Amino acid sequence: MSKEYESLAKSIVEFVGGKENVNDVYHCQTRLRFKLADEGKADPKKLEDLDGVTKVLINAGVFQVVIGTHVADVFEEIEKFADIKKASGGEEPEEEKKNFLEALIDFIAGSFQPIIPALSGAGMVKAVLALLMVFGVITAESQTYYLLNMFADGVFYFLPILLAVTEAQKLKCNPVLAAGVAAMLLHPNWSALVEAGDPVRFFGVIPFTLATYTSSVIPIVLIVFVQSYVEKWLNKHVPKSVNLVFVPMLTFLIMGTLAFSVLGPIGAIVGDYLADFFNFLSTNASWAPALIIGGFLPIMVMFGIHNGVAPLGVLQMSNLGYDSIFGPGCVCSNMAQATAALVVALRTKDKKTKQTAASGSITAYMGITEPALYGINLPKKYPLISAMIGGGLGGLYAGITHTHRFATGSSGLPAVLLYIGDNTMSFFINIIIAIVISIVATAVITYVLSLRFEKAETTEGKEGTAAKIPAAGEGGTTICKVPVKGRIKPIDQADDEAFAAKAMGDGLAIDPEDTTVTAPFDGTIAALFPTKHAIGLVSENGAEVLIHIGIDTVDLNGQYFMAFVNQGDTVRAGQKLVEFDQKKIQEAGYSTQTMFVVSNTPDCKEIKPLKTGAAQAGEDMLEIVM
Repeated sequence: MSKEYESLAKSIVEFVGGKENVNDVYHCQTRLRFKLADEGKADPKKLEDLDGVTKVLINAGVFQVVIGTHVADVFEEIEKFADIKKASGGEEPEEEKKNFLEALIDFIAGSFQPIIPALSGAGMVKAVLALLMVFGVITAESQTYYLLNMFADGVFYFLPILLAVTEAQKLKCNPVLAAGVAAMLLHPNWSALVEAGDPVRFFGVIPFTLATYTSSVIPIVLIVFVQSYVEKWLNKHVPKSVNLVFVPMLTFLIMGTLAFSVLGPIGAIVGDYLADFFNFLSTNASWAPALIIGGFLPIMVMFGIHNGVAPLGVLQMSNLGYDSIFGPGCVCSNMAQATAALVVALRTKDKKTKQTAASGSITAYMGITEPALYGINLPKKYPLISAMIGGGLGGLYAGITHTHRFATGSSGLPAVLLYIGDNTMSFFINIIIAIVISIVATAVITYVLSLRFEKAETTEGKEGTAAKIPAAGEGGTTICKVPVKGRIKPIDQADDEAFAAKAMGDGLAIDPEDTTVTAPFDGTIAALFPTKHAIGLVSENGAEVLIHIGIDTVDLNGQYFMAFVNQGDTVRAGQKLVEFDQKKIQEAGYSTQTMFVVSNTPDCKEIKPLKTGAAQAGEDMLEIVM
């Protein structure tokens, strides 16, 4: 088990609302994906403040916590603190209603994402096979070629069975029964009937359309979708005493008949139309898909739309044997994202940003872009714009040259091997050129923009520091006045565990008996939260304090609070800062206990309480020696 992530996992579960709020949790390559009973109980701000969490997203009804490539290690520890097995038993939690697009993307992602590792593994085996052929290690007539090809094609040949299992899990029907129905479509006896070409009628009445279902996608998706309703209806109406025998039997009889007579043929027809559409794109607008994916994939990732687009590549491959819809644009976009983060790492002066950008660029070059996207490119904006332009240009070249890959896999640098096939190296050469275009264009644009934005950020940082901690008087003593009438006690007796543990710094807690908060000293308003429940101040001697009104009052979104100052204002001791409606806050179920915290505690030589117990506003309360 990954003990080093135990503390992080415990905090994540706490900040998503506790284990009682977790209906389900799973992970992909970089993210923990939570299904929460009530998203309102989660605290995205606290999650993002955790060391180890890059970003929090809510897409298609899934609460996503972006971790990075070590997400599997964190997930191991999450299992200790979240009762993730409860979703498989007992009453099903009531699903949050989604709009059609959210529901569709959620369905597609839930069905296709679990099979990606198998498709990637098979794709890389095909890439190895192609390399062995190119370098003359084996020939197409050798048994080794025959067997390696079998290793790779097994996943694609039996793709309907894999999809049946994952889709059934998504739709909460029996995955083993779904796999059994899919196996009917691939049975050698059915293949023999199709090859013979003679009309087939079930009981001499129901016609079974002769169609091949190996490596197909649409037919089994339709079949399992209908099966989920049939199976639930049978489970509801068949007596429990004979349920175990008759539900599987009736499921096979009903779905087998529907699969070969109606649903399978409809899926095959839809698949043929999709093949025609893909051929049309390849002939008339080959530049469009790679350009769109190459340029706008980061936006798609942010909104979760990529989960609905990526399976188009799988569909195209199942129909035509190659993917030009998603793969080429995706690898160009990823290389652009990696390059943008790398340039930031080289240009920035901030050590933490440099470290995040460098590690994010490495994982992005391997095909995992979320750390670079959410940790660097999106917050800074200009690297994201550069990457979108560079990725679009590379994708445009790949599209114009009809570049496509012959297997599905990750879209990092190793993915270039997937473009070797069809007894030619031309696709491999073209994807290399497309990647070079993406990298060079992104690097140049990011560098040029960094000349302005990195300089601006550095200047802003210096100006902010100057305003925050004036040089005059720095290193002296600050006497803090009582900001609100009430009863004062040590911070370790605060009702909030985080403040009591001094996680935010040393200080005092106040049980207020008044509703007006005043400035504790002469200084500057360094931060005023939009919710007005917390205000940060810096004294003339450099002491930094946070006045936090109430516990969890951030959830009120500013209701019952009124601010009388703005961020950046200079204030005098005793000046009115905030008023709050204590009665209504308490009626809403929140404590109004106010925390007075020295937020730069590590920089202080001494923090000495001067007052405890009952106190009037304006009395000396705390001495801070810098």
